[in-house]
Amino acid sequence: MLTAEIARRQKIPKRFLEQILLILKRRGLVQSRRGALGGYALLKPADAITFAEVLRLIDGPMAPLPCLSVVAYARCVDCTDEKTCEIRRAFARVADATREVLERTTIADAVAGNREGIPLLASVGKRPATV
Repeated sequence: MLTAEIARRQKIPKRFLEQILLILKRRGLVQSRRGALGGYALLKPADAITFAEVLRLIDGPMAPLPCLSVVAYARCVDCTDEKTCEIRRAFARVADATREVLERTTIADAVAGNREGIPLLASVGKRPATV
């Protein structure tokens, strides 16, 4: 699909999209073809590419705190004890929930508009509802 067409459909700047596609191309997720019939194509099946994989390629570690990163762990500078850190404990729940959704949601799901089984928090303090 042509970059201009993707940008138009998704209502994002073409240059921004080109930067993302270049990263994905360098990392082996997409291939490009020049010319009138050119554009970008996935190198893996859409159902084999998760949102987590794409986000890690583009943005790096997904963890909200360095001490929670799966791929780039680092102890927090001002932390005295990770085992008793309430901030770490709270953000660990957030990170785990986020990671779980992103690891199971694929590009194919996004294209199909598949939201089944993905929890949605209706409001703070309530249990997740399924969309």
